[in-house]
Amino acid sequence: MTEPVKISLILVDDHAVVRQGLRAFLETNPDMVVVGEAASGAEAQRLAEELAPDVALVDLIMPGMDGVMTTRQIRQASPRTQVIIFSSFHGDEHIFPAMRAGALSYLLKEARPAEVADAVRKAAQGEAILHPKVAARIVQELQGNKATAVNPFTELTERELAVLRLIADGMANQEIAEALVIGERTVKSHVSNILSKLHLADRTQAAVYAWREGIVRKDAL
Repeated sequence: MTEPVKISLILVDDHAVVRQGLRAFLETNPDMVVVGEAASGAEAQRLAEELAPDVALVDLIMPGMDGVMTTRQIRQASPRTQVIIFSSFHGDEHIFPAMRAGALSYLLKEARPAEVADAVRKAAQGEAILHPKVAARIVQELQGNKATAVNPFTELTERELAVLRLIADGMANQEIAEALVIGERTVKSHVSNILSKLHLADRTQAAVYAWREGIVRKDAL
């Protein structure tokens, strides 16, 4: 009798103890096998290219490449791989960029083991699972409970406005960091917040938005 094909997974988290705990639990399920572990986004991208797993469990907050960028890189390297965000954070600045980057499901680390296993099985079938807190925010967004006309001058902090102006001026993160005398990782955090607050998909949309809304004016250059 042919042995059933198992769901292949990679675990992406910079904490080894988290990966070990997930592996120990997931592999008690006879229909699952962990084929690789990554402590960084770069390692996750390499594993995705090499192994093309069915599912990737990805933490959001990691040094270097964060979970949003990691999700995007995994999906580009292996389009068949479904990404489940597995995080302690569920603010708008985390949820919406992750989903836009291509994540299928979003679980909080408070989820019960059975819920994690169910999310993996559903993801392997292309079905999404969202933690109730995350689902509530997405429903609110779709229902328009958040004002559709966002005022960037009240929604964004002064530093975020400064970063947005420099994005519109065509600067890369490193150049922005040098101009504002802050770390590049801090710039990435500001960019993520800007995209989330203004409901934009990427830097190009942010630049267009800045020009259209008068945040940057030609006569000010």
